[in-house]
Amino acid sequence: MQAIIFSAGLGTRLRPITDSLPKALVPLNGITLLEYQIRMLRNAGIRDIAVNVHHFPDLIIDFLRTHDNFGCSIRISDERDELLDTGGGLLHAFLQPDGSLPSEPVLACNVDILSNIDLPAYLASLRSDELGRLVVSDRPTQRYLCFNEDNRLVGWKNIQTGELRLADGRHLAFSGMSLLQPEAFSLLKQYAADHGPRFSMIDFFLSVAPTHTLRAYVPADYRMMDVGKFNLLSEAEAFAQDLVPGD
Repeated sequence: MQAIIFSAGLGTRLRPITDSLPKALVPLNGITLLEYQIRMLRNAGIRDIAVNVHHFPDLIIDFLRTHDNFGCSIRISDERDELLDTGGGLLHAFLQPDGSLPSEPVLACNVDILSNIDLPAYLASLRSDELGRLVVSDRPTQRYLCFNEDNRLVGWKNIQTGELRLADGRHLAFSGMSLLQPEAFSLLKQYAADHGPRFSMIDFFLSVAPTHTLRAYVPADYRMMDVGKFNLLSEAEAFAQDLVPGD
């Protein structure tokens, strides 16, 4: 299995730290956000990892080189010329020059979301008749994914504005992690051909939801934190104390 850690964002909510540092290298208790994610993947047996870069890319590249890629096979997906958002970034990272696409499932995760997820259990949950499984949780937010009684994705809703895309259903908040079958990449490629190279994973998910099965995955005893705002860093450090990955 392969994985991608989305690390290309500008990290504007973490300014002034990200005025001179990429979000991926923001430290919590002396461990960078990127290292938390790499060790989480490595501990679950995933050592083939892509990391996309845009904001201060050379700092991320040097960091990985200095640490010998933490014993993993890590390749850089370069987005210096243009940020491609999550969907476009995922396709860019795995579309080979000869046009070939992944032949095994791919795990996609955001560098700035920490959680206590049992990753092996999540990886084992993907069924052959599903296009993918999306990690979600029942927590308050403004924008929700909507699922039917079979936990299948049917829509998206902004409860503040009332905007609804596709159909309504059980409201669950996306947690920045998805597990996708290889088939998803041919669909991503077609979506990029129709809509351009820059697009979000949410837009892609909604485009294929009527014809392909994407299911909710709600982890047991789940705790997560989006390390996205400067004023939450002390809280994030306290949260991360219980998540220090082992070797």
